[in-house]
Amino acid sequence: MFDRIARSIEVMGGKPCIRGTRVTVGVVVGLVAAGKSFDDILQAYPYLHEDDIRQALSYAEIHPDDLEEIYLGQAALEDVRTGRDQVHPLGDILPAYDL
Repeated sequence: MFDRIARSIEVMGGKPCIRGTRVTVGVVVGLVAAGKSFDDILQAYPYLHEDDIRQALSYAEIHPDDLEEIYLGQAALEDVRTGRDQVHPLGDILPAYDL
């Protein structure tokens, strides 16, 4: 089901990543949560494909055991970068995309 997502302890400490890259699912989810469009993400990471983003979001939605660690880490990082003090719940983000 997730042929574009891989986990290996040797890559990013075992965090789920886009296969063949060091881009974690958390990075993708964090960017979407920060309001970045698919086009924005693909421009920043030209070696990714739209299907990579969709699978990352689906993975985050289906694996709630990983979700808190993935989302909260990236949201906190984005808050530091932007100076925001409020994190939007992921539940408000995922339904906006036709997965």
